[in-house]
Amino acid sequence: MQLYNTLSAKERAALLEEAGEDRLTLSFYQYAKIGNPELFRNHLFIAWNEMEVLGRIYVANEGINAQLSVPAGNFEKFKEFLDGIYFLKDVRLNIAIEQDLKSFLKLKVKVRQKIVADGLNDDTFDVTNKGVHVNAERFNELIEDPNTVLVDMRNHYESEIGHFKGAVTPDVDTFRDSLPIIEEDLSEYKEDKNLVMYCTGGIRCEKASAYYKHKGFKKVFQLEGGIIEYARQVNNKGLENKFIGKNFVFDHRRGERISEEIISQCHQCGKSCDTHVNCANEACHLLFIQCDECAEKMENCCSQECVDVIHLPYEEQKKLRSGKHNSNKIFKKGRSEKLKFKK
Repeated sequence: MQLYNTLSAKERAALLEEAGEDRLTLSFYQYAKIGNPELFRNHLFIAWNEMEVLGRIYVANEGINAQLSVPAGNFEKFKEFLDGIYFLKDVRLNIAIEQDLKSFLKLKVKVRQKIVADGLNDDTFDVTNKGVHVNAERFNELIEDPNTVLVDMRNHYESEIGHFKGAVTPDVDTFRDSLPIIEEDLSEYKEDKNLVMYCTGGIRCEKASAYYKHKGFKKVFQLEGGIIEYARQVNNKGLENKFIGKNFVFDHRRGERISEEIISQCHQCGKSCDTHVNCANEACHLLFIQCDECAEKMENCCSQECVDVIHLPYEEQKKLRSGKHNSNKIFKKGRSEKLKFKK
């Protein structure tokens, strides 16, 4: 029984191009108690592979976190499948504002210890005891209240290209880094202030809201559906858009434009820019902001050292990558001494 991808990303991209079929990029999450994540993972892979679903999905004892690309013609079948799983019936599906045929090129369903790494080891912490969900209209009202503290629960490279006006944007690399920092910085507001949080699609805020309630915060709110759903409601209902810039997304697009403002700059020349790229040197793969001019000049690399590497014979490049794992522990996203204009 096939439980793995048989096509490379390049082969899949060619097939998608040839097929020319419309696809929907979407995401969803649900915290739930899953007794056997591996069995559930296999069930999902078999069913979704048959539907030609592509994407990155994490399954754990605490629930599921999914970013997907679904053929438009299979959407109803996909939705019917989700509704057949008791804890996923009528789950909120955040459908991307901007569609891309190649947002995902493989189907990856992985079992993880947690669907959102939080660094917590607390058996008394109940992730389902969440804060109050608010829609875009109520969110706009709350963040205008002087008694509100608005917090961006995303990482520095996400908030750098776009965030809500007046939000606290922690300079952190990971979600787990932000939890203790925010708790300490806002500890004096536990009793009386509205703690309002937002993230990309809601999954990090959901866990954070439960965590801060556990830590004694009394008035905890989160933007339902995250920035993705907020933008949709703003457009559909004609509400005032209080988000400036671009929303970072975790697929090949790397961003969705929410407003026309560009609030960040090219990390190499300082020009106004909010386009994220990965360094062309696979032994580096640094995520950073690069304008078109620098991309051409630097051959899509973050530094001259990496330009030199990509001109080496392929076998020598492989040797340089040997034993290295591209992770946040080694290659910090947007963090490098080579990036002169990184704020």
